[in-house]
Amino acid sequence: MGILDKFRLDGKVAIVTGASSGLGVAFAKGLAEAGADVVLAARRADKLKDTAALVEAAGRRALVVQADVSKPEDCREVARAAAEFGTVAVLVNNAGVASAVPASRETPEEFLGVMDVNLNGAYWMAQAAASVMKSGGSIINISSVLGLVTGGIPQAAYSASKAGLLGLTRDLAQQWTGRKGIRVNAICPGFFASEMTDQYPPGYLEKIQATLPSGRIGDPEELASAVVFLASPAGGYVTGETLVVDGGAVIV
Repeated sequence: MGILDKFRLDGKVAIVTGASSGLGVAFAKGLAEAGADVVLAARRADKLKDTAALVEAAGRRALVVQADVSKPEDCREVARAAAEFGTVAVLVNNAGVASAVPASRETPEEFLGVMDVNLNGAYWMAQAAASVMKSGGSIINISSVLGLVTGGIPQAAYSASKAGLLGLTRDLAQQWTGRKGIRVNAICPGFFASEMTDQYPPGYLEKIQATLPSGRIGDPEELASAVVFLASPAGGYVTGETLVVDGGAVIV
């Protein structure tokens, strides 16, 4: 097998949660271009049809499943449908929500709402996917650079949930890599254009961009490339790790 062949996912099925917009769309498209058929999960089924069209344009099959990852029963349904679709080899835990509420005013409902999707949902989805994966599978948890450093705006729930994903990643890797042959890794994206960044205060992204060694925010395809690496045989000896893709945000 040549080095570029190791990045191929032909004959495999990948699940991408939060696939209705933003980075989830880029992940689905990138995995399809690497040869995977893709199961697309999100709460907004109408938006998933657009992502499915991109997967099919890359010559791969797409399956749309409406799901809320904060509900364990929905996660099990996604895994069941994916297993019927083909050999499940990849899960990209991308579904997430954000908030920016001062800690002194954040309600229990607001805090728990973020945790239920970003952290608990990733756990339920990982459990469900692992139950239908064979040895050689790969789970990729999409954390955030804000799980490592502060972004300077009040995001306690979001930052806590993304930091929690890093601990979850390490523990699942320890439990499943040897026993099940399933690698588990995390990616910490820096600042990429998405629905979440659209919610930032005016001028915030421009201010951040000026501080980055890269001098720019990221291109979603750069992040999708990292997902393909961890999903494919090219990343076969990587597990329990956190890959930071941030243009240097954590070093400034």
